[in-house]
Amino acid sequence: MEHTIWNAVLSVGVSVAGFFLKSVFDEVKRLQVLINKTREEIAKEYVTKTQLDADINRIFDRLDRLESKIDRLMEQHK
Repeated sequence: MEHTIWNAVLSVGVSVAGFFLKSVFDEVKRLQVLINKTREEIAKEYVTKTQLDADINRIFDRLDRLESKIDRLMEQHK
């Protein structure tokens, strides 16, 4: 009789512990999926350093051309 009660208590304890462990592992899996989605979205929103450098260089080239045109206009009006 004592062994039956002990087996029942252990069975209930192991099943409760198993339920909580499964819940924790499911939550970890859900969080991993969310982290992976976040990484994908960050890649869409932000620009890499090389892309930024290329864009800044294009802006500076345009500003240099504009500056040279303004200089030519200033020389013509002197």
